[in-house]
Amino acid sequence: MINVRRSQLWKSGHQAVFLRLHSGGDEVHLAVEAQKRAKSNAPTIFSKIIERKIPADIIYEDDKCLAFRDVNPQAPVHFLVIPKKIIPGISKAEDDDAPILGHLLTVAKNVAHKEGLHEGYRLVINDGKNGAQSVYHLHVHVLGGRQMSWPPG
Repeated sequence: MINVRRSQLWKSGHQAVFLRLHSGGDEVHLAVEAQKRAKSNAPTIFSKIIERKIPADIIYEDDKCLAFRDVNPQAPVHFLVIPKKIIPGISKAEDDDAPILGHLLTVAKNVAHKEGLHEGYRLVINDGKNGAQSVYHLHVHVLGGRQMSWPPG
């Protein structure tokens, strides 16, 4: 879980949107709003976490990426792995981004192991409005610690 007090987020402008995004609101509406914000090229909440302008429960970091617990976990273990390079979404990744994309998956695997997810886990990348992407900074959700069901949504 990201260690951010609601008052800190509220005071920091668009971060209030992050609370709504991760508090069980209408995912379609939130994805549309996130898409509008992405067009402004303003820093995302994830950029601010990378820059340490917003605190997070960081569980892994190297020169290419960061992993931290999700503020609204959907499973007993739920963390995000994000690149430090700003890539708005998987559909915006370039062929030259292949090494960092592979690195994100390798880090997800290694951190999942450290988190005790030995019976399996799910990786999720939401992309665009129809994929219900809520933050336009590529991120891999890693969810585990319970039996996942199918279809996911």
